[in-house]
Amino acid sequence: MQIIEFRSQGIYCIPGKFYIDPWLPVDRAIITHGHADHARSGMGSYLCHRFTTPILKIRIGEAIQVQDVDYNEPININGVEVSLHPAGHIIGSAQVRIAYKGKVVVVSGDYKLQDDGLSNPFELVRCHEFITESTFGLPIYQWESVENLNKQLQDWILKNQSFGKTSVFVGYSLGKAQRIMRAVAGMAPIYVHSSIARLNKAYESVGIVLPDYQTVDLREDLKHIDKNIVILPPSLVGTNVIKRIPHMAYAICSGWMAVRGARRWRSADAGFAVSDHADWNDLLRVTTETGAEKVYVTHGQTAVFSKYLNENGILAEEVKTDFGVEKEEALMNENEAI
Repeated sequence: MQIIEFRSQGIYCIPGKFYIDPWLPVDRAIITHGHADHARSGMGSYLCHRFTTPILKIRIGEAIQVQDVDYNEPININGVEVSLHPAGHIIGSAQVRIAYKGKVVVVSGDYKLQDDGLSNPFELVRCHEFITESTFGLPIYQWESVENLNKQLQDWILKNQSFGKTSVFVGYSLGKAQRIMRAVAGMAPIYVHSSIARLNKAYESVGIVLPDYQTVDLREDLKHIDKNIVILPPSLVGTNVIKRIPHMAYAICSGWMAVRGARRWRSADAGFAVSDHADWNDLLRVTTETGAEKVYVTHGQTAVFSKYLNENGILAEEVKTDFGVEKEEALMNENEAI
């Protein structure tokens, strides 16, 4: 019995008559999380976790029709039982569990197993079929612990302070920026770009406490941010705007920084492998422990990861989707206004 099929609009549940993270307009969409490649405009209605609702309204529009639910709260859609389970990726991120006539399919969206203290920790959901990302599906991607990574960021700030420099971190406005804020809290005043401040409000609106911060307008006099901490979106890298920051040392925060060449390519002063995705070991662990009889591999290292699964006894198929903007080129093209 086939429950899921991959259509030109997106991942479609046949008996439920709904899509999950569609990339083209459809009547009914279930959204795994608020990143732009998974939550797009133009849908007739949206269903998501309640923490994702304020993000959708900020990024897509206040007028959208949204139904939100909590984790592990089953609902019935055209005879299909649907529930959302923590994906650990960013705030409100969810795996979508679909159960119909005894068969269970899980669409994971993006996910990570590391607990960053901001997202609900990942929950393993056993299933018959599992749809997984493979963004960092190569053995070279293996993350430091959150504690070690935070210490690296803090040590870099101390080094910059000893040279009288302003520490500038570059990371995605949703998820990464808030992780950086938590990691460097208390070391110096924190200034964030307006695009990050808008999404901070979404966090705060659902009760998540972030460190104190101020919004910086890079077009104004910047003397007050000298020698402090600044967090900016990737769209500003290489622009004249960022060059106005006095005594700046800047670091890119991205999983791609695990590869030394990526850091050199952007001419950054430092690179930290901060990622909201599962690394190689955690991708393997999850796909194995779900017990899935069939795994569909989407965005990222689809060919390598699906081949590895097949060679190790897990039936896997590579599937083409429109997900996955987090690539090195995207560091210059994030969909954020300057």
